[in-house]
Amino acid sequence: RLLISLFTYKGATNMTTRQLLRSHTSVRKYTGEVIPRETVIDLIETAQMAASSHFVQAYSVIWVTDEEKKQKLGELSKNEFQFQTAGASFLFCVDFKRLHEAGKKHGVDIVVDTAENLLVGVTDVALFAQNFVIAAEAEGYGICYIGGARTNAKEISELFNLPEYVFPMFAMTIGKPTKVNETKPRLPVAAILHENSYNSEQFETLLSEYDETMEQYYASRSSNQKMATWTKQMADFLVVQRRPEIRSFIAEKGFTWK
Repeated sequence: RLLISLFTYKGATNMTTRQLLRSHTSVRKYTGEVIPRETVIDLIETAQMAASSHFVQAYSVIWVTDEEKKQKLGELSKNEFQFQTAGASFLFCVDFKRLHEAGKKHGVDIVVDTAENLLVGVTDVALFAQNFVIAAEAEGYGICYIGGARTNAKEISELFNLPEYVFPMFAMTIGKPTKVNETKPRLPVAAILHENSYNSEQFETLLSEYDETMEQYYASRSSNQKMATWTKQMADFLVVQRRPEIRSFIAEKGFTWK
């Protein structure tokens, strides 16, 4: 605890590690200042230190510097606006192609298409990306994950020549933010922390209380005010199946759910 409280980042002056983690917000409008190549490489190297299941490191990232491809990625992911002002843009991918090549070096045709490997790859990408985010925010940058990269995953895969065993998980923009947004209140700890066994009886009360918190937040934040609760948003969002084509697309990439 003492070490954490004393550790500060040069990009986030006088901010401890814990404060930095608690200050995260999504940024969708940037100043347009280009992030230097050496900074990007440093952020990637830092991200690589994330934990990896059995050290497979089943991820790759496409740094999108070509303006036409960047514009197309924005269109395909339904997020054109933020790509226009970002200092750097990326596509994070699950990658078992490199592992397949590793197997070939030893005369082995590795088993890729299992549900377990799919989970391993998704987890590896998420941990790698989150390390990247923390490192970027520590340097004073803002970021935004873009799950919309899965909306047209096949077209995006073709745009970046992603081979078999590689598919996009999400895109990301980073850059100097034009303003700092308020952090959204998260679920209360009691709603996500269970001790020794799962307890769903608490949800009725806790979710009602959280709805009140979020309703107040949305009504009072500095921009894009609205009247909404968390449970209503989740009910509206999850009542329909989204991106049903993902299963067949992933199968085409070599993950057939064995």
